[in-house]
Amino acid sequence: MPAIEQLPALNDFRTLDQSQIKDFRRDGHTLIRHVLSPEEVAVYRNVLVGAAERYNTEKRKMEDRDTYGKAFLQIMNLWRADEKVRQFVLAKRLARIAADLLGVEHVRIYHDQALFKEPGGGPTPWHQDQYYWPVDTTNTVTMWMPLVDITIDMGMLTFATGSHTRGAIFDYEISDESEKEFDHYVKENSFEISRATIMKAGDATWHYGFTIHNAPSNNSDKMREVMTIIYIADGAKITAPANSWQENDRQTWFLGLPVGAAAASDINPVAI
Repeated sequence: MPAIEQLPALNDFRTLDQSQIKDFRRDGHTLIRHVLSPEEVAVYRNVLVGAAERYNTEKRKMEDRDTYGKAFLQIMNLWRADEKVRQFVLAKRLARIAADLLGVEHVRIYHDQALFKEPGGGPTPWHQDQYYWPVDTTNTVTMWMPLVDITIDMGMLTFATGSHTRGAIFDYEISDESEKEFDHYVKENSFEISRATIMKAGDATWHYGFTIHNAPSNNSDKMREVMTIIYIADGAKITAPANSWQENDRQTWFLGLPVGAAAASDINPVAI
């Protein structure tokens, strides 16, 4: 594996079309092609997959897991455990795209997640990410980047277009219940369902924290390797947790900072 200084820096900036920024803010999501070049993603795939394999703690058989456990292998905050992953997660190219989409000067890292959907892995139920986050801003965005080429059959991220404008909808964690209630809500409100047919390794989708989304099962014989980074606008403050999950996030990702404090613990560095 390359030494840290030999990894692609990913610190150059990419100018987004204003139409793409406008579409993101209207729709709540967008797909940006070629965020990483084939050469860059090949190098970082080795880094990210290697770290995910080392730190994965899920050892149960598929049949012994609940719906959430069947949806994907989830390994979080790898940037704190691996210096090479840190270079990827704190890359200025990625952070600048996040800031430009949100229309802010600076963003902080909330946390990263490797989301690997195994062959035969189940669907990811409809949900809103920001259900879990005790922050006072809607200026949050998740980058979702496949490390291998993926198709719909492998579990493509799927969005209810425009749903981010409704704010928090239900008091449901990711579960069979969230799938049922959000599915009814999405249909009742006639949200357009949008997803890519194919994503190349190094492409990335970006979605607001309140955008309702899901993903189908992985019906292929290949692992769906995806790396995500969650960004929050600098200047956000911690809100009173609305559920036990938000309290867990306050303790875990904000290191127990008090309600009303800046959402800026030692593990929420400014990325740009």
